[in-house]
Amino acid sequence: MKKCLNGHLSSDTENFNDPGLVPYAATISSRRLRIKALEEKLKKENNGSLSYFANYHEMFGLHFENENDSWVFREWAPNATEIYIVCEKTSWQTSKDFALERKENHLFERRFSKQTFSHKDLFKLKVVWPGGEGERIPTAATRVVQDARTLIFTAQVWHPETHYQWKINRFLPPDEPLLIYETHVGMALEDGRIGTYAEFEHHILPKIIDAGYNAIQVMAIQEHPYYASFGYHVSSFFAASSRFGTPEELKSLIDAAHKSGVRVLMDIIHSHAVNNEVEGIAKFDGTCYQFFHNGPKGYHRQWDSMCFDYGKPEVLKFLLSNLKLWIEEYKIDGFRFDGITSMIFEDHGLGRAFTSYADYYGDDVDVDALSYLTLANSLVHDIQPEFITIAEDVSGYPGLAAPLSKGGTGFDYRYAMGIADFWIKLLKEVKDEHWHLATLWHELTTKRKEEKTISYAESHDQALVGDKTLMMRLMGGHIYTSMQKNNDSIETFRGVALHKMIRLITIATAGSGYLNFMGNEFGHPEWVDFPCERNNFSHHYARRQWSLKYDPDLYFYSLSEFDQQMIKLVKTNDLFSCSDVRLLCVHEDDKVIAFERNNMVFVFNFHPSLSFSDYMFDAPPGEYKLVFNSDDIRFGGKGRLKKDQHHFTLFDSDRFGKRNLLSLYLPTRTAIVLKLKKRQ
Repeated sequence: MKKCLNGHLSSDTENFNDPGLVPYAATISSRRLRIKALEEKLKKENNGSLSYFANYHEMFGLHFENENDSWVFREWAPNATEIYIVCEKTSWQTSKDFALERKENHLFERRFSKQTFSHKDLFKLKVVWPGGEGERIPTAATRVVQDARTLIFTAQVWHPETHYQWKINRFLPPDEPLLIYETHVGMALEDGRIGTYAEFEHHILPKIIDAGYNAIQVMAIQEHPYYASFGYHVSSFFAASSRFGTPEELKSLIDAAHKSGVRVLMDIIHSHAVNNEVEGIAKFDGTCYQFFHNGPKGYHRQWDSMCFDYGKPEVLKFLLSNLKLWIEEYKIDGFRFDGITSMIFEDHGLGRAFTSYADYYGDDVDVDALSYLTLANSLVHDIQPEFITIAEDVSGYPGLAAPLSKGGTGFDYRYAMGIADFWIKLLKEVKDEHWHLATLWHELTTKRKEEKTISYAESHDQALVGDKTLMMRLMGGHIYTSMQKNNDSIETFRGVALHKMIRLITIATAGSGYLNFMGNEFGHPEWVDFPCERNNFSHHYARRQWSLKYDPDLYFYSLSEFDQQMIKLVKTNDLFSCSDVRLLCVHEDDKVIAFERNNMVFVFNFHPSLSFSDYMFDAPPGEYKLVFNSDDIRFGGKGRLKKDQHHFTLFDSDRFGKRNLLSLYLPTRTAIVLKLKKRQ
């Protein structure tokens, strides 16, 4: 009989009144006052409303004015001397009839008759500045298309006779744990080609709904010229990428998700912009500093992109308006703000470990960027109170996901990015028989109490070329040859078993939400590599092999079934409603860890070869029922546990001093979940 009587490991989770922040109180206060003053100034100048200020997309670009029965085009270009619209009607040459008039405040404007432009017409701008000129896409373009032959991007008039008629005008998300399925429309099909919004709606969305996830996080929606950038090098911020279809088709996809109770979150890129000049907004008016910092500060050397100057009112207007458009025009339910570390640190956080609070409160923090992020959260929640904002930050900057009312930046959640990095590090550097479970527990559960976090074992970051998915790290080359269920090799048993255990312990300890990247739930066998010169422009690795998931003779099928039931377990028991995750047992030699959350006990035996009978540890007294176990045959396990078995805590007052103990059979490399049915 084995006993694990280690008691509890104290959590390092900090209170909001963190004593470690006391030495930096003056800096924190000054930043907060500066941000508050900026917001009050903008509201005072704009009828008391940030939404009124966020009108860049309403003012600039090409608009049809029904009241005047005519078109108007406006652009903002401080360094420009002349701007022309060039199109088929001008033979793509400059024409005085299409020259914009220079107005005050660096604005250019011209009105055109109703007959001048028609739906789907193509056009560009010719911008002239002192000493040069160049073709440009309007900064507020809402539709940009690429010529299949020349590969040139051009703005397109989008003015259909009838606007999309929303079936769900006001979506109210279900009151469920936040379970996010991270997706990419283009690579979602099994075919070796770029998928569309319509195909995603009809073929992929049903798979996500069936898997039990209630939110999709859609990557690469903002227009980007280079497909292989995964949408991170944005060129036209107000345009939905046309390579996936039309605005109406994207709206239909969002509408269909809402109809099924699924939130649509969007990866928003406001941390930088593509440095392309013809397709993007870099050097739009001939200068580097219209939207971006001048000089080296305006260039991100690692990302080869341009860095916004958040201290400029015009940049704030541009970016805040961008958020407003996606909410009001497309009914997006939330944003994942990408690259926040890069935004708020002048060195972009490159090569830094962030081991001290001093890292967050030095002179190298861009307070203008912090101001923008705070304004962004204030704006989107004013527009839509149920809106979700998520911070993607690797630095651990305190308070990003704390409420504005408590001096935070106002994000609803932050991603616990260190967890996925830790899993990769663990698999790369340590054999699983040597995993230190107390360290694992610390990494999984150390979170600031005032901030809601979303955990994940892996995201798209771990699947991109240059890295590997967890399943590929676990299986190596065996992932291609040993995933048949009649294969009984130790490599297959280990890979399948640990894949399930890693995901279950990650979601079971998650703070307020969980994320999975498309296909990883069934152990997708390949990384993500978009077509490029290196791979002879092949789509082979920029797709998802769904057929593997539906083949009952493969372990991929079992992993998919496990994930579906794991998600169901979390939703059925509203696991995240109780944030208290209480450690019951950790035994390094036995490789056993157990904890309690929301009247459920989770037990993991990570030992590579030993199974334990009558394994005992402290637990809240009562009657428990086995409700889930990774060794279930349908999950690709060995079926060594009795389904629905009941367990009763044993009261021991003699040998160990008035303790309530659970005694369990723990098969090797197995996780089990017990639910408290009756307290004693």
